[in-house]
Amino acid sequence: MQARMKSPAILDTKVFKALIALGKTSEERGVPAQTLALTHLRASQINGCGFCVDMHSRELEKMGATDAQIYTVAAWRESPFFTGAERAALALTESVTRIADREDPVPDAVWAEAARHYDEAQLAALLVSIATINVWNRFNVATRQLALGALPDAATIEALTR
Repeated sequence: MQARMKSPAILDTKVFKALIALGKTSEERGVPAQTLALTHLRASQINGCGFCVDMHSRELEKMGATDAQIYTVAAWRESPFFTGAERAALALTESVTRIADREDPVPDAVWAEAARHYDEAQLAALLVSIATINVWNRFNVATRQLALGALPDAATIEALTR
């Protein structure tokens, strides 16, 4: 497999910086970083983004997530390795990522469970984070970006955000 072209976020540093800045807003609202990374991994699995599945799996490993958590994100409902708050975030992620799959894309029960664990600012952060990873996924899937096999290093990220 070969990439069709560079990702639009790599071709246009303004796009890259905007997506990075948008993603960072979610980090400032009190949702644990590991929860956000779990939602990124789950959305990326749903969207078939190998680049992001690889990257967010490695990110979770670096954050201290257990192998069991990383390996079972796709089957989180049947896995004992997630907290109630993480489960609520993962359910919200699935609903928001699959909005065209059902008549009621984000069912009241999914929203109520998320609202039980997160305040309004945190729910907003989750929604922004989920939307942002879906943008990255769409860019990467459309252009067939390949997994790096490693997390991007700080120098690469710094160079792209200048």
